[in-house]
Amino acid sequence: MIISASRRTDIPAFYADWLINRLKAGSVLLRNPYNPKNISRITFDRESVDCIVFWTKNAQPMLSKLGLIDAMDYPYYFQFTITPYEKQIERNLPDKPVIMDTFRRLSSLLGPRRVIWRYDPIIINQEYSVDYHLDKFGSMCNTLGSYTEQCVFSFIELYPKIRRNMQGIVKQPVLLADRHKVAQGFAKIAQEYQLSLATCCEGADFSLYPIKKAACIDQKLIEEITGYSLKPLKDEYQRSACNCLKSVDIGAYDCCSHGCIYCYATSNFDRVRANMRYHESSSPILTGKVGRETVSSKAGESLKQMQTVLF
Repeated sequence: MIISASRRTDIPAFYADWLINRLKAGSVLLRNPYNPKNISRITFDRESVDCIVFWTKNAQPMLSKLGLIDAMDYPYYFQFTITPYEKQIERNLPDKPVIMDTFRRLSSLLGPRRVIWRYDPIIINQEYSVDYHLDKFGSMCNTLGSYTEQCVFSFIELYPKIRRNMQGIVKQPVLLADRHKVAQGFAKIAQEYQLSLATCCEGADFSLYPIKKAACIDQKLIEEITGYSLKPLKDEYQRSACNCLKSVDIGAYDCCSHGCIYCYATSNFDRVRANMRYHESSSPILTGKVGRETVSSKAGESLKQMQTVLF
Protein backbone atom coordinates (compact mmCIF):
# COMPACT_ATOMS: atom_id res chain seq x y z
CA MET A 1 0.00 0.00 0.00
CA ILE A 2 1.28 3.41 -0.94
CA ILE A 3 -0.27 6.35 0.91
CA SER A 4 -0.71 9.51 -1.16
CA ALA A 5 -0.88 12.55 1.11
CA SER A 6 -2.30 14.10 -0.92
CA ARG A 7 -3.25 15.04 -4.45
CA ARG A 8 -6.51 16.44 -3.05
CA THR A 9 -5.18 18.82 -0.40
CA ASP A 10 -1.93 19.97 1.17
CA ILE A 11 -1.68 17.68 4.19
CA PRO A 12 1.90 18.72 5.14
CA ALA A 13 0.89 22.40 5.18
CA PHE A 14 -2.44 22.17 7.01
CA TYR A 15 -2.96 18.74 8.54
CA ALA A 16 0.40 17.50 9.82
CA ASP A 17 -0.89 16.77 13.34
CA TRP A 18 -3.86 14.83 11.94
CA LEU A 19 -1.53 12.77 9.75
CA ILE A 20 0.69 11.81 12.69
CA ASN A 21 -2.37 10.79 14.69
CA ARG A 22 -3.59 8.60 11.81
CA LEU A 23 -0.21 6.90 11.48
CA LYS A 24 -0.17 6.20 15.21
CA ALA A 25 -3.74 4.87 15.11
CA GLY A 26 -3.14 2.72 12.03
CA SER A 27 -6.42 3.65 10.40
CA VAL A 28 -8.15 6.43 8.49
CA LEU A 29 -11.69 7.14 7.32
CA LEU A 30 -12.02 8.26 3.70
CA ARG A 31 -15.21 9.78 2.32
CA ASN A 32 -15.90 8.91 -1.32
CA PRO A 33 -15.68 12.29 -3.10
CA TYR A 34 -18.24 11.20 -5.70
CA ASN A 35 -20.62 9.47 -3.27
CA PRO A 36 -20.28 11.23 0.11
CA LYS A 37 -22.60 8.76 1.85
CA ASN A 38 -19.99 6.04 1.40
CA ILE A 39 -17.01 6.01 3.76
CA SER A 40 -14.11 3.58 3.78
CA ARG A 41 -12.13 2.63 6.86
CA ILE A 42 -8.58 1.80 5.78
CA THR A 43 -6.49 -0.04 8.35
CA PHE A 44 -2.73 -0.32 7.97
CA ASP A 45 0.54 -0.86 9.77
CA ARG A 46 4.23 -0.58 8.96
CA GLU A 47 4.23 -3.95 7.21
CA SER A 48 1.39 -3.03 4.85
CA VAL A 49 2.55 0.51 4.00
CA ASP A 50 5.35 0.50 1.44
CA CYS A 51 5.79 4.25 1.24
CA ILE A 52 4.13 7.61 1.88
CA VAL A 53 4.23 10.20 -0.90
CA PHE A 54 3.71 13.75 0.33
CA TRP A 55 2.47 16.52 -1.98
CA THR A 56 2.93 20.08 -0.75
CA LYS A 57 3.54 23.74 -1.50
CA ASN A 58 4.69 24.47 2.04
CA ALA A 59 6.35 21.70 4.05
CA GLN A 60 7.33 23.96 6.95
CA PRO A 61 4.71 22.55 9.40
CA MET A 62 5.97 19.02 8.64
CA LEU A 63 9.62 19.65 9.44
CA SER A 64 9.12 19.12 13.16
CA LYS A 65 7.08 15.93 12.50
CA LEU A 66 9.61 14.05 10.40
CA GLY A 67 11.33 12.56 13.44
CA LEU A 68 8.01 11.05 14.53
CA ILE A 69 7.50 9.46 11.11
CA ASP A 70 11.07 8.19 11.12
CA ALA A 71 10.54 6.68 14.57
CA MET A 72 7.57 4.74 13.16
CA ASP A 73 9.88 3.60 10.34
CA TYR A 74 7.62 4.68 7.46
CA PRO A 75 9.51 5.32 4.19
CA TYR A 76 8.49 8.55 2.44
CA TYR A 77 9.43 11.25 -0.02
CA PHE A 78 8.09 14.64 -1.07
CA GLN A 79 6.64 16.18 -4.22
CA PHE A 80 7.20 19.88 -3.45
CA THR A 81 5.65 22.47 -5.79
CA ILE A 82 7.32 25.85 -6.19
CA THR A 83 6.26 28.13 -9.05
CA PRO A 84 7.10 31.77 -9.86
CA TYR A 85 3.57 33.22 -9.67
CA GLU A 86 2.46 36.28 -7.73
CA LYS A 87 -0.42 36.60 -5.23
CA GLN A 88 -2.88 37.14 -8.09
CA ILE A 89 -2.46 33.45 -8.91
CA GLU A 90 -1.38 31.87 -5.60
CA ARG A 91 -3.22 34.03 -3.10
CA ASN A 92 -2.23 32.72 0.30
CA LEU A 93 1.15 31.06 -0.09
CA PRO A 94 4.12 32.33 1.93
CA ASP A 95 6.62 34.44 0.01
CA LYS A 96 8.73 32.42 -2.41
CA PRO A 97 12.08 33.00 -0.64
CA VAL A 98 10.51 31.53 2.52
CA ILE A 99 9.17 28.50 0.63
CA MET A 100 12.50 27.90 -1.08
CA ASP A 101 14.28 28.08 2.26
CA THR A 102 11.88 25.40 3.56
CA PHE A 103 12.67 23.29 0.49
CA ARG A 104 16.38 23.52 1.22
CA ARG A 105 15.87 22.67 4.89
CA LEU A 106 13.74 19.65 3.98
CA SER A 107 16.35 18.46 1.50
CA SER A 108 19.10 18.87 4.09
CA LEU A 109 17.15 16.50 6.35
CA LEU A 110 16.14 13.90 3.74
CA GLY A 111 18.67 14.27 0.94
CA PRO A 112 17.98 15.64 -2.56
CA ARG A 113 16.78 12.29 -3.93
CA ARG A 114 13.69 12.33 -1.69
CA VAL A 115 12.61 15.91 -2.41
CA ILE A 116 11.29 16.36 -5.94
CA TRP A 117 10.68 19.88 -7.21
CA ARG A 118 7.44 20.42 -9.13
CA TYR A 119 7.19 23.44 -11.41
CA ASP A 120 3.54 23.13 -12.33
CA PRO A 121 1.29 24.16 -13.79
CA ILE A 122 2.93 26.36 -16.40
CA ILE A 123 0.66 29.25 -17.39
CA ILE A 124 1.42 31.20 -20.55
CA ASN A 125 -0.08 34.66 -21.10
CA GLN A 126 1.16 38.22 -21.61
CA GLU A 127 2.47 38.51 -18.06
CA TYR A 128 3.81 34.95 -17.74
CA SER A 129 5.47 34.55 -21.12
CA VAL A 130 7.82 31.81 -22.28
CA ASP A 131 10.78 34.12 -21.61
CA TYR A 132 9.44 34.87 -18.12
CA HIS A 133 9.36 31.16 -17.29
CA LEU A 134 12.84 30.56 -18.67
CA ASP A 135 14.23 33.43 -16.62
CA LYS A 136 12.48 32.34 -13.41
CA PHE A 137 13.32 28.68 -13.90
CA GLY A 138 16.99 29.57 -14.24
CA SER A 139 16.89 31.69 -11.10
CA MET A 140 15.09 28.98 -9.13
CA CYS A 141 17.52 26.32 -10.36
CA ASN A 142 20.32 28.45 -8.99
CA THR A 143 18.62 28.37 -5.58
CA LEU A 144 17.28 24.80 -5.55
CA GLY A 145 19.54 22.91 -7.95
CA SER A 146 21.82 21.50 -5.25
CA TYR A 147 18.87 20.37 -3.15
CA THR A 148 17.02 18.11 -5.58
CA GLU A 149 17.80 15.69 -8.37
CA GLN A 150 14.63 16.08 -10.41
CA CYS A 151 12.17 18.75 -11.54
CA VAL A 152 8.74 17.73 -12.83
CA PHE A 153 6.75 20.24 -14.87
CA SER A 154 3.40 20.35 -16.62
CA PHE A 155 1.20 22.82 -18.49
CA ILE A 156 -2.14 24.05 -17.23
CA GLU A 157 -5.18 21.96 -18.09
CA LEU A 158 -8.27 24.14 -18.51
CA TYR A 159 -10.94 22.03 -16.87
CA PRO A 160 -14.29 23.89 -16.68
CA LYS A 161 -13.88 25.06 -13.06
CA ILE A 162 -10.29 26.13 -13.71
CA ARG A 163 -11.38 28.04 -16.81
CA ARG A 164 -13.94 29.88 -14.66
CA ASN A 165 -11.41 30.72 -11.96
CA MET A 166 -8.86 31.92 -14.52
CA GLN A 167 -11.22 34.05 -16.56
CA GLY A 168 -9.32 37.06 -17.87
CA ILE A 169 -5.95 35.43 -17.09
CA VAL A 170 -5.83 32.48 -19.47
CA LYS A 171 -8.03 32.16 -22.56
CA GLN A 172 -6.69 29.02 -24.21
CA PRO A 173 -4.49 25.98 -23.57
CA VAL A 174 -0.75 26.47 -23.96
CA LEU A 175 0.15 26.27 -27.65
CA LEU A 176 2.23 23.29 -28.73
CA ALA A 177 4.94 25.60 -30.09
CA ASP A 178 5.20 27.33 -26.71
CA ARG A 179 5.32 23.98 -24.93
CA HIS A 180 8.33 23.02 -27.01
CA LYS A 181 10.03 26.38 -26.41
CA VAL A 182 9.61 25.96 -22.66
CA ALA A 183 10.73 22.33 -22.70
CA GLN A 184 13.81 23.02 -24.81
CA GLY A 185 14.74 26.05 -22.71
CA PHE A 186 14.22 24.23 -19.43
CA ALA A 187 16.33 21.32 -20.65
CA LYS A 188 19.24 23.58 -21.49
CA ILE A 189 19.10 25.26 -18.07
CA ALA A 190 18.61 22.00 -16.16
CA GLN A 191 21.68 20.52 -17.82
CA GLU A 192 23.82 23.25 -16.23
CA TYR A 193 22.65 22.09 -12.80
CA GLN A 194 22.74 18.35 -13.56
CA LEU A 195 19.00 18.31 -12.90
CA SER A 196 16.80 15.58 -14.40
CA LEU A 197 13.64 16.89 -16.09
CA ALA A 198 10.33 15.07 -16.47
CA THR A 199 6.79 15.98 -17.47
CA CYS A 200 3.59 15.05 -15.65
CA CYS A 201 0.69 13.78 -17.81
CA GLU A 202 1.97 15.68 -20.85
CA GLY A 203 0.79 14.53 -24.27
CA ALA A 204 3.61 16.16 -26.24
CA ASP A 205 6.83 14.23 -26.79
CA PHE A 206 9.89 16.05 -25.44
CA SER A 207 12.24 13.06 -25.51
CA LEU A 208 14.42 14.81 -28.10
CA TYR A 209 15.63 17.35 -25.51
CA PRO A 210 15.79 14.82 -23.61
CA ILE A 211 12.90 15.01 -21.16
CA LYS A 212 11.22 11.87 -19.86
CA LYS A 213 7.66 11.27 -18.71
CA ALA A 214 7.34 11.25 -14.93
CA ALA A 215 5.71 8.82 -12.57
CA CYS A 216 5.07 11.03 -9.55
CA ILE A 217 4.28 8.01 -7.41
CA ASP A 218 7.39 6.42 -8.76
CA GLN A 219 7.91 2.67 -8.58
CA LYS A 220 11.65 2.93 -9.23
CA LEU A 221 12.22 5.56 -6.54
CA ILE A 222 10.09 3.72 -3.98
CA GLU A 223 12.03 0.53 -4.67
CA GLU A 224 15.28 2.44 -4.09
CA ILE A 225 13.97 3.86 -0.81
CA THR A 226 12.51 0.59 0.50
CA GLY A 227 15.09 -1.83 -0.88
CA TYR A 228 12.56 -4.24 -2.36
CA SER A 229 10.64 -4.63 -5.61
CA LEU A 230 6.97 -3.77 -6.01
CA LYS A 231 4.13 -5.16 -8.06
CA PRO A 232 3.76 -2.84 -11.09
CA LEU A 233 0.12 -1.90 -10.48
CA LYS A 234 -0.89 1.20 -12.44
CA ASP A 235 -3.28 3.64 -10.76
CA GLU A 236 -6.48 3.14 -12.74
CA TYR A 237 -8.17 6.17 -11.17
CA GLN A 238 -5.74 8.70 -12.68
CA ARG A 239 -5.61 10.18 -16.18
CA SER A 240 -4.66 7.84 -19.00
CA ALA A 241 -1.28 9.58 -19.45
CA CYS A 242 -0.43 9.12 -15.76
CA ASN A 243 2.40 6.67 -15.03
CA CYS A 244 1.87 6.57 -11.26
CA LEU A 245 1.82 3.42 -9.22
CA LYS A 246 -1.42 2.50 -7.46
CA SER A 247 -1.95 4.38 -4.19
CA VAL A 248 -4.56 5.26 -1.57
CA ASP A 249 -5.16 9.00 -1.30
CA ILE A 250 -6.06 10.03 2.25
CA GLY A 251 -6.96 13.64 1.48
CA ALA A 252 -10.23 15.37 0.59
CA TYR A 253 -11.20 17.99 -1.97
CA ASP A 254 -11.96 21.60 -1.00
CA CYS A 255 -9.75 21.48 2.10
CA CYS A 256 -6.77 23.63 1.05
CA SER A 257 -6.59 27.37 1.77
CA HIS A 258 -3.54 28.20 -0.37
CA GLY A 259 -6.02 29.87 -2.74
CA CYS A 260 -4.33 28.88 -6.00
CA ILE A 261 -6.81 29.76 -8.73
CA TYR A 262 -5.54 27.04 -11.08
CA CYS A 263 -6.19 24.22 -8.58
CA TYR A 264 -8.31 21.30 -9.82
CA ALA A 265 -8.87 20.10 -6.22
CA THR A 266 -10.65 23.28 -5.12
CA SER A 267 -14.02 24.20 -6.58
CA ASN A 268 -15.36 26.62 -3.98
CA PHE A 269 -13.33 28.75 -1.57
CA ASP A 270 -16.32 29.21 0.79
CA ARG A 271 -16.53 25.42 1.03
CA VAL A 272 -12.81 25.30 1.82
CA ARG A 273 -13.27 27.64 4.76
CA ALA A 274 -16.20 25.58 6.05
CA ASN A 275 -14.36 22.28 5.68
CA MET A 276 -11.31 23.59 7.49
CA ARG A 277 -13.50 24.80 10.36
CA TYR A 278 -14.86 21.25 10.73
CA HIS A 279 -11.39 19.69 10.88
CA GLU A 280 -10.22 18.10 14.13
CA SER A 281 -6.71 16.71 14.37
CA SER A 282 -7.92 13.84 16.58
CA SER A 283 -10.68 12.77 14.18
CA PRO A 284 -10.30 9.63 12.05
CA ILE A 285 -11.65 11.59 9.05
CA LEU A 286 -10.02 14.71 7.65
CA THR A 287 -13.06 16.94 7.82
CA GLY A 288 -16.67 16.68 8.93
CA LYS A 289 -18.48 14.19 11.10
CA VAL A 290 -19.49 10.60 10.50
CA GLY A 291 -23.22 10.04 10.95
CA ARG A 292 -25.39 7.39 9.36
CA GLU A 293 -23.18 6.89 6.34
CA THR A 294 -22.24 3.41 5.19
CA VAL A 295 -18.75 2.57 6.48
CA SER A 296 -16.91 -0.30 4.83
CA SER A 297 -13.61 -1.65 6.09
CA LYS A 298 -10.56 -2.57 4.08
CA ALA A 299 -7.09 -3.60 5.20
CA GLY A 300 -4.12 -2.07 3.41
CA GLU A 301 -1.91 -4.52 1.53
CA SER A 302 1.75 -4.22 0.67
CA LEU A 303 2.74 -4.15 -3.01
CA LYS A 304 5.96 -5.94 -2.11
CA GLN A 305 7.12 -8.76 -4.37
CA MET A 306 8.97 -11.73 -2.98
CA GLN A 307 12.16 -10.98 -4.92
CA THR A 308 14.32 -8.34 -3.23
CA VAL A 309 15.88 -5.51 -5.21
CA LEU A 310 19.68 -5.70 -5.22
CA PHE A 311 21.72 -2.49 -5.25
